[in-house]
Amino acid sequence: MKFEIGNWKLKTRNGNRKRVRSALFNAAEMEIPRRGTEFAEHVALTHRPSAFSAPLRGRLLGFFALPLLLSSCAIYAPNDRLLNTQIPEQFSIYSEQVPLRLGSGQTTLEKNWWEGFHSLELNGLIEEVLTNSPSIQQAWARLAQADAIATQAGAARLPSINANASATASRDSTTFDNTHLYSLGLATAYEVDLWGRIKSETQAAALDRDASREQLNTAAITLASQTALRWSGIVSQQLQTELIRKQLEANKTSLELVELRFRKSQATALDVYQQRQAVANTEARIPLAELREQLLLNELAALLGRADFQSLEISTTNLPSIGIHDATSVKLPAIGIPADVLANRPDVRQAGLKLRAADWSVSSARADRLPAIRLSASADYRNIKSSDLFNDWFANLVGGVTGPIFEGGRRKAEVKRTRAVVDERLAAYRETVLNAMKEVEDVLVSEQKQQDYLAALTRNLDLSRHSYDEALNRYRNGLSQYLPVLVELVSLQTLERDHVAAQYDLLQTRINLYRALGGSWTDELNPVESQTSEPSDEQALRLSTRDL
Repeated sequence: MKFEIGNWKLKTRNGNRKRVRSALFNAAEMEIPRRGTEFAEHVALTHRPSAFSAPLRGRLLGFFALPLLLSSCAIYAPNDRLLNTQIPEQFSIYSEQVPLRLGSGQTTLEKNWWEGFHSLELNGLIEEVLTNSPSIQQAWARLAQADAIATQAGAARLPSINANASATASRDSTTFDNTHLYSLGLATAYEVDLWGRIKSETQAAALDRDASREQLNTAAITLASQTALRWSGIVSQQLQTELIRKQLEANKTSLELVELRFRKSQATALDVYQQRQAVANTEARIPLAELREQLLLNELAALLGRADFQSLEISTTNLPSIGIHDATSVKLPAIGIPADVLANRPDVRQAGLKLRAADWSVSSARADRLPAIRLSASADYRNIKSSDLFNDWFANLVGGVTGPIFEGGRRKAEVKRTRAVVDERLAAYRETVLNAMKEVEDVLVSEQKQQDYLAALTRNLDLSRHSYDEALNRYRNGLSQYLPVLVELVSLQTLERDHVAAQYDLLQTRINLYRALGGSWTDELNPVESQTSEPSDEQALRLSTRDL
């Protein structure tokens, strides 16, 4: 259904513009005959000059001010949502049943947490990944798209103004007379946002843009943690490889000793074969350790956006110390209460913003079921001579009300769909909150148990060294066979490798803790420069002619 409030066309000669304005708004007060569901009144006037009276100026201001006042209404604006997600007052690791043993020295969450590892190499890698990684560049591109969409949605709240110009020529086939017509003018259109549909769409787009920014923050936090994990994994694997090589040299030395004792008839052939088997087992570990190191290097190079994988080298020789009693170790950051953790998590903020945007989409869909008021106006100069173009001008003002009568339930179904989106995003928000709580709980208990395991492993390693030394002395003194020495040697070397792996696991848990806690350091990230550029006019012309 469409209601056309009024359509006035005015034509005047030079000097009659003020009278035309007066006639235009006097015509707005005329009674317009109704014809079915569509009515219109066309008035063509030509007047002599007269004054533009003050009452008419008031009508002019009121004519344009009323739509603006009406457009400020938003009767379907969503109410503030109270999320009934139950959040515990503290994490379980702080409870009385499980006392906190993660250390007396706790620090606040650092701005750039990786700087606490005191590695310039790691600092440079994270700075590089936050700039050159394809993942972060995609996130910036998505944010730019969301920002453009928000700008487009906000533009609908303002009138659109277009300029037009034309020149036509015609020839009468009978009289062979040539006719020219020149025109130059402006046209404007505006929709009165009476029910708040445009405002709702603008709010939804703005919230989607903010959610896209939080998605970028999540990507940055993930990339920083992944870079730190790959870097520490490479360092750990290098330590493992170096340890295995040292163990191989020790096994070869032991083999030489056994072979010497065999030649002196102080050892059996079985002792020689068992030690040779130990040497072979140790040698077999080296290719796998080198393979894991190279795979981690390739993963890190891909994260950094480097095409030349061979250019990446890690020079760090020791893992950062994660402990309780060591004064130089990386201290545990202050965790805070669960509500603080959720406030620092960009994925939780993103889920909340997307939920709020869905609420505004419901408001927009509900307002779209009501009639819309659209205004349009145009004014242009027309003449058959270009030299007299500005002598005659025309004005056109149209106001229309458009509302749905029958459309098969399309708009009603859209309201139903947007409400279903709200339900989906509400469930997604609750799931995000629960996952965030779970991640923090997991890393807290993992760090506690990993430190307990590392401490027990250190004690076991120390005992294993004493056992091996004792077994070796007894063997050299002829008090035992070689089998106890071999058993203690295998156990010792296994514990040495496990100790290096446990140190990496503890560091990995600490990095995951920093990722789970989120942070606000991502707010200072700046967009990377776009690698795409618009072609010049000459290039665009060359491309278009080539296509032809």
